[in-house]
Amino acid sequence: MRGFAVQAPSSVVMIRPHHFTPNPETAADNVFQTADGLRTRGEIAEDAFDEVTRMAGRLREAGVTVHLFEDEGSATPDSVFPNNWFSTHAGGHVAIYPMFNVSRRRERRIDVIEMLKARYRVQDVIDYSGLERDNVFLEGTGAMVLDHIGRIAYAARSNRTNEVALERFCTHFNFEPMLFEAADAQGREIYHTNVIMCVGTDLALVGLDTIVDPLRRAEVRTRLEETGRVVVPLSHAQIAEFAGNALELQGHGGRLLAISSRALASLTEEQRRVIGAITPILPIAIPTIELAGGSVRCMLAGIHLAARASQPAASAA
Repeated sequence: MRGFAVQAPSSVVMIRPHHFTPNPETAADNVFQTADGLRTRGEIAEDAFDEVTRMAGRLREAGVTVHLFEDEGSATPDSVFPNNWFSTHAGGHVAIYPMFNVSRRRERRIDVIEMLKARYRVQDVIDYSGLERDNVFLEGTGAMVLDHIGRIAYAARSNRTNEVALERFCTHFNFEPMLFEAADAQGREIYHTNVIMCVGTDLALVGLDTIVDPLRRAEVRTRLEETGRVVVPLSHAQIAEFAGNALELQGHGGRLLAISSRALASLTEEQRRVIGAITPILPIAIPTIELAGGSVRCMLAGIHLAARASQPAASAA
């Protein structure tokens, strides 16, 4: 199987929030956020806690190692989405990113980085967070969808994805940047690239119609197909249901596609057939978390690092 474990991590970091709420600070540019007028703030937080707990359990049952950290504070409403503030890379490299919203900058945690150093072989940590002082932002693998096999960083330009920061990351980590403009059906800018595309080992789910420039749209599809992937185009309506916000992982039985139940329900029978023929699908119900404008992929910070020998099982962080 081509690219075994290169694209699909077998370990992830998750954050379990104790006071989850959709973040009013990020609502201005995240059109995927929605309000819930039926539940109290406390009920929403409790349901979100339970959804993260169940999701971590589902992944562990499938054979994915989950490092689950607790967020007991109330100052980090989006902490459930750790993939935005750090990423890991083969060869022992870790990146820490500059975040657009002030509340999101508080999500960065030294205990997560120290866990990575203790359990995995980390050679260096490159910290881009100082770029925040220059109003330059690059929100990790939300801003970029990385092809670890073809070494391409797909990125939709937005106030959370700065071209200068993208170039700097790609130079340090040996990726080719592929930047484009993306918008939803109403012409509103897409805030994060990972809500419109998922790149697996042999499969790519892509909201091609969100890419504004037809020539760039064709180039993105060509690059994905050149690297041997089956491209499954997603409609605007399916993108709005988080069908692009999935992540390929490595479990007991090989690769699997983690995707939300809501996203899976939006796919056609033919799309499900094509995906299922390439990789098993693991649907996970997280309707409360999705109120915040992110889904399964946003909740998972993949670990692309070599594990140290004789590490205990990760029943917790």
